[in-house]
Amino acid sequence: MKVAISVPNPVFEAGEHLARQLKLSRSQLYSDALAAYLSSRGAVAVTTQLNAVYAAQHSRLDDSLTNAQAEALGREAW
Repeated sequence: MKVAISVPNPVFEAGEHLARQLKLSRSQLYSDALAAYLSSRGAVAVTTQLNAVYAAQHSRLDDSLTNAQAEALGREAW
C-alpha cells in the first residue's frame, strides 16, 4: 500500500540516516517502526484494561494458597 505522509525535517533526516545504517529501504524502516509502535500501543491497552479489572476486584490469595506457595518455595533447590 502506498501512502503519503508528512514528518518534520529532523525526523525525516534521522530516519534516512538510520535506514542507511541498517541497510533498509525507507519503506521498510517506516513499516518496521509503525509495526513496533502499534505493538507497543496494543500492550499498553491490554495493561490498562487489566489494571482496571484488578483495581475493581479483590486480588488477595486465600491464606491456604499463600501457605502452600511458601512451603513449595522452601523445598526448591536454588
